[in-house]
Amino acid sequence: MKNKNNEFSQVCVWPGTVVGDVEKQKDFVNVMKQRFGVRVQYLEEIKTAPDFQNGCPVKDTGHRNDLFFAVHNEDVGKFAIPRLQVGIRWIEDVLANEGKTSLYPESVKKYKTW
Repeated sequence: MKNKNNEFSQVCVWPGTVVGDVEKQKDFVNVMKQRFGVRVQYLEEIKTAPDFQNGCPVKDTGHRNDLFFAVHNEDVGKFAIPRLQVGIRWIEDVLANEGKTSLYPESVKKYKTW
């Protein structure tokens, strides 16, 4: 888990997105600047846990690769609507909509800002 730069406080989750190695992480930052006009900081990619039903994991769920990144504080407002077109969500919304079990490790809660 990477530490956030203080200028990048709003964390986003992009479900089902793979970036990969360090070079591709740099490309991701550049693509986000070009496509959305926002500065981002790559944080990490997490494989989701399975869904649970009656205390048991549901077959064929989980193991999705979700991308976590932070948006520069000055760019959050202009990114709020365009992000929705590609399924990017604020970390707070993702965590607030989880049930009794989480798709993510407890450590992602440190990303919340509100």
